[in-house]
Amino acid sequence: MEAKTLITGGLGFIGSNYIDYIIEAKPLENLLVLDKKTYAADANALKRWEGNARLSFVEGDICDAQLLSQLFQENNIQGVVHFAAESHVDNSISGPQAFVESNIMGTFQLLEAARKAWLKPNQSKKATYEKARFHQISTDEVYGALGSTGAFTEETAYAPNSPYSASKAASDHLVRSHFHTYGLPVVTTNCSNNFGPYQHQEKLIPTIIRKAIQEEPIPIYGAGKNIRDWLFVLDHCIAIQTVFEKGTLGEVYCVGGDSEKTNLDLCAAVIQILDTIQPRSNGKSYATLITHVTDRLGHDFRYAIDAGKIRNDLGWSPNESFETGIRKTIHWYLDNQNWWKAIQDNNYRQERLGVI
Repeated sequence: MEAKTLITGGLGFIGSNYIDYIIEAKPLENLLVLDKKTYAADANALKRWEGNARLSFVEGDICDAQLLSQLFQENNIQGVVHFAAESHVDNSISGPQAFVESNIMGTFQLLEAARKAWLKPNQSKKATYEKARFHQISTDEVYGALGSTGAFTEETAYAPNSPYSASKAASDHLVRSHFHTYGLPVVTTNCSNNFGPYQHQEKLIPTIIRKAIQEEPIPIYGAGKNIRDWLFVLDHCIAIQTVFEKGTLGEVYCVGGDSEKTNLDLCAAVIQILDTIQPRSNGKSYATLITHVTDRLGHDFRYAIDAGKIRNDLGWSPNESFETGIRKTIHWYLDNQNWWKAIQDNNYRQERLGVI
């Protein structure tokens, strides 16, 4: 039986972009995609992969231990890339239980399924799984908030401030524990904010674009001074694969774009491009649509990533600058309005204001 890589959450924003990347960069890879098809999933992604004999899809929940056991028993799963997670911070504030169940218990069930499939009772690897590994995809939000200076590194203590980041921190600790306790072959990446094609239409950058071209108020939390580090999603996908293939087992790698922007500066950058390539009919700038709304509860002030370890140890660095990546992203959303309008009209719960 040919080896397969299990990709959880493969219909999400980063997961689906990662699959697109792997199909192009490593066309001989066999992929088993597991996704629950929640409101945040892009079911249309399956259409992009139709006819690919090396990709199979299973609709299911990572909390389903019986399903996971079956998948590991029936497939020669040599790797796991674990994207599946509830990830919307605002939703975690209004409904934290789903985040505890999916992000903590789901990760636990997945780790246990891999442990039982790959390891002997004495914790040594089974002969057929010598090269197996589990990649935990995590976030910089687990580190809490920064002041006006400094950056997160792999040595930064965890200090999560939202139910979302707390649940991801807990899942990261479970991954770490399975390495140190059982010897499960794991790696973890903690990445900064991503942007690019196929992002959930209520995230910040897609929201700015769609609100602007629909002549609707563009919501910005508080004074818009919160700072995030931005990375083009394809660069993140390349970093994930680099760590998956070359990363030292048990290690954590921080991934970032070295592109810090306040939310207001980010909005201004998007608007400046839109004003040029798709100007408003009334001659005014889209900036007149910016509307400041009540700030999010517990809104972390600043995130920034020091990606020195992955750069120096594994040779990864982003190919896109913020400027080139944001221009590509804006053009993609303008060229694919049918995609996000269908989601907006039919599939998504309108629970968020759209600001990260």
